[in-house]
Amino acid sequence: MSRYEELRDAVTQFHQTHPKVWDLFDHFTRDRISRGFEHYSVNAIFERIRWETDQARTGEHEFKLNNNYRAFYSRRWMKMNPEYDGFFRTRVQVSKEESPVNRPELGPGDFE
Repeated sequence: MSRYEELRDAVTQFHQTHPKVWDLFDHFTRDRISRGFEHYSVNAIFERIRWETDQARTGEHEFKLNNNYRAFYSRRWMKMNPEYDGFFRTRVQVSKEESPVNRPELGPGDFE
């Protein structure tokens, strides 16, 4: 199993267990679009979800949002909303074909 497949399986399980995250992702993304943004950061959307769901006062967390899921959420959102294809910048997912170990840092030429 490639690293990509491992991540895909993990994010699929997370998505099924925590549908609220998808609802928030969609809501916050549409909010940015309604405010005139043509492109936005998936990182900012994830941080906003964390902000809105933070239970730090009680020390209890409903879920832990893994940064590795960002690429999957952004690609899924654009696939489901093709009129906004390119709203999130994406990179080539090198883990599909190669080992994720000891990979060089991605540069501008690695963007799709």
